[in-house]
This record gives sequence, structure tokens and C-alpha cells, in this order.
Amino acid sequence: MTRPSRTLRACALALALLPLAGCGVLPKHEPIALYRPEAVVATDPAWPQANWQLRIARPYADDAHDSARILVRPQPGELQVYKGAAWTQPAPDLVLDTLLRAFGDSGRVAGVGRRGEGVGADYELLLDLRRFEADYADEARPTARIALGARLVRNDDDRVVASRVFEADAPADGTAVTAVDRAFAQGLGAVTTQLIGWTLDEGRRDAATRR
Repeated sequence: MTRPSRTLRACALALALLPLAGCGVLPKHEPIALYRPEAVVATDPAWPQANWQLRIARPYADDAHDSARILVRPQPGELQVYKGAAWTQPAPDLVLDTLLRAFGDSGRVAGVGRRGEGVGADYELLLDLRRFEADYADEARPTARIALGARLVRNDDDRVVASRVFEADAPADGTAVTAVDRAFAQGLGAVTTQLIGWTLDEGRRDAATRR
């Protein structure tokens, strides 16, 4: 089977996408299908056990990414959204909830909470959501691309213990939004797994220097 021509692919995409500008409010008669990527994160036996508590701040994001609209990049330099589809909450909140749940389920930290919950944390994760979009990159099917910057900060003196950018690319198995949702679940799981292991390792390394 030959790859669809660029013209045919562009026509198909045009039917499924909306320009990003002016798309914040949809017509009331347009039905919206809600999606929530459910990341699966398995606890790694190699993760160290920590006796400290962690607070996670809501990820910073620019206006385009701080939204419940599902972003798609049909070609380089162009950002649009899927018609009639949205996340259940803005992308930064999806990421935050996934991290809180995964850290808690891991049982590897003494406690974990979000900023504002009154958790007396020893460390805080400051996050920067740089990419959370479906990218066609001149291919027939999109890839879910996620990039999340992280800084681990020691709370007693506000020192940045470590920083890193975590990235994941998860190809979708189709062009439907349901396929894109599954790809985001896979990518979000990969980023979360990397971030948890890194946080535990860096926290252990820093705590060892303070004994």
C-alpha cells in the first residue's frame, strides 16, 4: 500500500482540525468528546526508598499548552486543535494528577502532595510543560510528543538540587482521536516513569551529602 499523497492527507486533516487562534470557545451546539490519557506506571524495583516528603507544583505552560484543547501540529510551524474533542482538564493538570498518583502508588516517598495542600515537604518539583501535542511531522499518522522540564528544589534553602528535561515520543496506531489518546497515555507513562526514578535518585544523592 502506498502512502497517501500530501494533498489528500492535508484535506483529511483540515476536516478534523481547527485553527488555534480563536478556538477557546466552541459553538454551544457542537458536541465535545472528552478524553483522559490513563498512563500506566509500574513501580521499578530499582527505585530507592526515600524517607523524605515531596511537593509537586502545577506545571507551568504557555497559553497554547495551558488548555484542555488537544493540540496537533499538522506540519512544522503550525499548531491547531482537534475539532469536537478536548481533554477532561488542562494538560498541566493532567500531568500533575498523573505524577501525584504515580508517586503515591509507588510507595517510595514518605509523603507526596500538591502545592497548597499544607504538605511539610523536604523537596519540591518545579515543572515546565514544553510540549504536549500530536505531531504529524510529515507522516501519515501522528506521534504524541511530550517534553517536561523539571527542577528538584530543596525546601529549607531553595537550592536547586538537579534539573533535567524529560521527553517521550509515542506513535499513534491511527489518526482518530481515540488513537491519539492512547499514544498520549503511553508517552505520559514513559515521562512519569523517568521522572520518578530521577527524582528518587537525585533526592537520595542530596540527602546523603547532608548526613
